[in-house]
This record gives sequence, C-alpha cells and structure tokens, in this order.
Amino acid sequence: MKQVTEVKLEDAIASFRFQGSLVSCETYGSGHINDTYLLQFDAADRYKKVILQRINTDVFSNPGELMENIQKVTAYLRERIQENGGDPERETLNIIPTHEGKAYYESADKECWRAYQFIRNAASYDQVEKPEHFYESARSFGNFQYLLADYPAGTLHETIMGFHDTKARFQMFLKAVKEDIMGRACKAQDEIRFLLERKEISDCFSRLLSRKEIPLRVTHNDTKLNNIMLDKSTGKGICVIDLDTVMPGLAMNDFGDSIRFGASTAAEDETDLDKVSCSMELYELYTRGFLEGCRGRLTPREVELLPMGAKVMTYECGLRFLTDYLQGDTYFKIHREHHNLERCRTQLTLVKDMEEKWETMQKIVKELSNNLEYN
Repeated sequence: MKQVTEVKLEDAIASFRFQGSLVSCETYGSGHINDTYLLQFDAADRYKKVILQRINTDVFSNPGELMENIQKVTAYLRERIQENGGDPERETLNIIPTHEGKAYYESADKECWRAYQFIRNAASYDQVEKPEHFYESARSFGNFQYLLADYPAGTLHETIMGFHDTKARFQMFLKAVKEDIMGRACKAQDEIRFLLERKEISDCFSRLLSRKEIPLRVTHNDTKLNNIMLDKSTGKGICVIDLDTVMPGLAMNDFGDSIRFGASTAAEDETDLDKVSCSMELYELYTRGFLEGCRGRLTPREVELLPMGAKVMTYECGLRFLTDYLQGDTYFKIHREHHNLERCRTQLTLVKDMEEKWETMQKIVKELSNNLEYN
C-alpha cells in the first residue's frame, strides 16, 4: 500500500463520529498488516482515546465483507456479554461509525479506514513474559468459542480464501516442488521428503468435515498472544481483538496455532534445532485455559482432536514456509538468505517432537476434559 500522508490521515479523522477536539495522533501497536493510530480527544473535560486503522486492501481485498463480518460478530458478542453480566464496552471491540453511519470510510482514492473505541486500562503483549499470560490467552480464545458457539458460521464471509485449507496448501507445495523456479529444491530434500511422508496430515480435517464428524465454527484464525487484551489491574484476559480473520473455521485450528507458536521452546526461525521442542508444561497450561474458556461447548470429538490441531497447524505452517522458499520468498518477509527454509525446519522439528510426545499430548487433553467442571 502507499504511504499514509498527513493529508490522508486528516481526511480519515474528519470522516468519523469522534467527540471532542483532537489532542494527539501517533502510530500504535506492532501489527504488520494494517496501519494503526492512537488518537486522543479532549471531550467534555476528559480525554478519550480511539483506535484508527487503515485496512490493508492488498491483503483484505473486500473490505465491505470484512467489516460486515466484524459488525455482525461484535453485535452478537455484545448481546452475549450483556446476558452474562459483563461489560460490552471492554469485552469486545466497539466500532465507531462514520458521519454517514457506516462501519468504515472509503476515500476518493479507494483507501479504507475504520475506528474502534480504545479499551481502557488494558494492554497486549507480543511475547509471553510469564506463564499466566499464555493461560489467560487460552481462556480468552476459549471464551470466544463459548460466546460464539451458536452463531451460524456459514453466514460469514471468508476474508482470506482457503486460509487454513491444509489440503490446498499441500497441493500448492507439490506444484512449487515440481516447478522449482528458483532451483532450490535440491537444498530442501529432507524437508520435502518429511512433508510427503506425512501427506495424510494435510487432509485429516477436510475428511472429517466432509463426513460431518466435526462442526464448522466461527473462528479467530490468528490466535497469537498479542490479540488478547489483558486487564492492567487484574492481569485477566478481557477482550479478543484483531477480528480481520474471523470467519468459518475449525476450533482445533485456533487451538493448534496457539500451541504451535506459544508452546514452542524456541523462536520461529531458530537455527539450532536442538533448542526446538513443544513444551508439555505450556501445552498443558494452554489446554487447561482453553477448555475452561470453552465451558463444555466443544463436542467430544473436537476435544479429542485438539492435539491433532496442534500437529496440523504446525505441519501447515511448515508447508507454507517451504512453499514460499521454493517460489522465491514472495509472501513472508525474510531477513537473510534461506530464512524461510530455516523457519520451515523449526516447524518440522516441532511436528517430529509432537509425534514423539503424542501419547502425552492425548493424555493431557483426556484428563483435563474429564476433570474440569464447567459453570
């Protein structure tokens, strides 16, 4: 996308129903997709903060459908939160409309902007600074599943087509290997062989879904720690944010992506593979929080498949990194030669480690699901 100019920013700010006079405007957050600003207004002798974002239409090509999803889901969440005696002003995102009453503003040059109320007395974290953060993120994403369990997932748009279609990702990988446009396949023979030997992982969930053994749900699809707002006073998770990828999906994938990233003992691009493993302590902690948050709304089959969710999502991420490496690093940003190949290797090392700990992973889920009581 083109750079945000001061004129464009002023135009966007003038288009929303903000109250008071603007005091400050500064870039905000650590996201890499949208351009985010924190605005502060002087309204009725008190300061009020709001979030303003320019939507990345290179990634989200249909902002109308994107915002329709967010409008529907947040309106539903507000109702559920109120029914449960919660605070909908803090426990879900609240859209600030344009002067025309729309959920987003489209400028003359087709740039799209949106605004949310700032969630007061809360913070998000890019890294797990203490285990409690990981647990609270698990409870929050589980609670997200609980609140939306009865929402008709099929009525939502796919904001990124085939985002977690692992079977389709495998076919893209096969095509990249066959074409080998960069002549790199020779450097990744072990990784290619590893992925081919585990082809059945790629269509595991699609088979179950086609046989209606697992339900399609409203899922977040980007379950990183920094997409949870934690209360500054209590440390408790209070709100799931960044709803751009909320769409029909599988609960196991949301669970699995958190494990893939958050329970790993090493960075995603660690080159010393001896440091890479899936921590069973963190896995158990997250599983406990997620199941507590879901409060019994997952089916027994979904619960049973949570370990497979971790394996599928890690396998899929390895597929994506290697495919991008073979195609010339066109999707994921790299900071050194062979960066995506190194990222692939960490994911495949995690898959292998999960396989070696498979009985333990299954046992943890079974024991926790049998022992937990849901209020």
